[in-house]
Amino acid sequence: MTEVTNRSILVVGGGIAGLSAAVEAAETGCQVYIVEKEPYLGGRVARMNKYFPKLCPPNCGLEINFRRIKNNPLVRFFTMAEVTKIEGEPGNFNVTVKINPRYVNEKCTACGKCEEAATTTIPNPFNYGINTVKAIYLPNDFAFPMRYVLDPSILGTEEAEKIKASCPYGAIELDMQPKEFDLNVSAIIWATGWKPYDASKILYYGYESNPDVITNVEMERYASPEGPTNGKIIQPSSGEPVKKVAFVQCAGSRDENHLPYCSGVCCLASLKQATYVLDQDEEARVYIYYIDIRALGRYEDFYKKVMENERVTLIKGKPGEIRRVDSGKTMVQAENQLNGEITKEEFDLVVLATGMVPSTAAEKIPFDLSYDENGFLIEADGNLGVIPAGCVKRPVDVATTVQDATAAALKALQLTVRR
Repeated sequence: MTEVTNRSILVVGGGIAGLSAAVEAAETGCQVYIVEKEPYLGGRVARMNKYFPKLCPPNCGLEINFRRIKNNPLVRFFTMAEVTKIEGEPGNFNVTVKINPRYVNEKCTACGKCEEAATTTIPNPFNYGINTVKAIYLPNDFAFPMRYVLDPSILGTEEAEKIKASCPYGAIELDMQPKEFDLNVSAIIWATGWKPYDASKILYYGYESNPDVITNVEMERYASPEGPTNGKIIQPSSGEPVKKVAFVQCAGSRDENHLPYCSGVCCLASLKQATYVLDQDEEARVYIYYIDIRALGRYEDFYKKVMENERVTLIKGKPGEIRRVDSGKTMVQAENQLNGEITKEEFDLVVLATGMVPSTAAEKIPFDLSYDENGFLIEADGNLGVIPAGCVKRPVDVATTVQDATAAALKALQLTVRR
């Protein structure tokens, strides 16, 4: 005999893993709650320019999931929110959720009048600080929910009052306070994703001192039509279009001093980003410095397609030095392990393929769970009712993340009934 219990599931994380798990679970008739700490849903995928291997924009897949959420009354989501406490057991969890103030309420129509009234600028978090936005801003052009957020740094100032007065809808609440509420759910899917490894820790690559050394996630924003340069890949120091770009694989990965593991997707991400450069300028050239290229299964065809371009050069070797030279370029020195030659090449731009670090490496879940030595959640703990999904388990690409999220939804659904 099957006994229906609490037919509700909590999904922590509103990226592609969390969205996929949430809509799959809700469309079986379950009440689903999504908790996301950013002011928008979409996660890292929303900040990408294209997927590999099809090289299509991620907004297509996100828009479909957003529509499924809008059309399903069983899905509720909370942005700028975090889980602060978990108590209970599978089938009966009591969870405390804290919502941090946005200072903009549901009356916001995204008309932009508040932004026009603002003068203070802050680093743009969506673009990894490459450019700036006003202190009251729309998180991104495709934001869901499409609502502004005010930076607390201007609270108590005349500017904040001016911004409030500019809104014709009464959407600005400068006295908004944090709120807490409790949820009772049968299962929890933890899908808080990943963060890029901090490239400043790789001192010999000069990320902090050289503006023309950027990371792979920053490259996605430069290449995006909605990015800080409207899709023009430039040399940050000069603002000029790039002609020669180096991609440095395993920047901190497979290194006992940084990340001892392979993040799996970096080779394919660099191959994808090589196409950005080649498509922008028919005379541009790309060099890829690698330990070994990992393009397994169906992705091997994508690898072969990129490598057929005569403007792409592979150098099997990990750079020992990256530094700015008098010409205004950045020199990369490496030993080519195939022939023993020491190569020195100058580039307009160097892109570091930094690895994926699980969010759970730094932000532990307020529940008794187990992690491996790198902070990834251990899959065996699924029987405790807190089910990991996506990159909190291991580094995976978007397609695999969606598959894993569907599996997590199925596991969670099993906890909403008793046999």
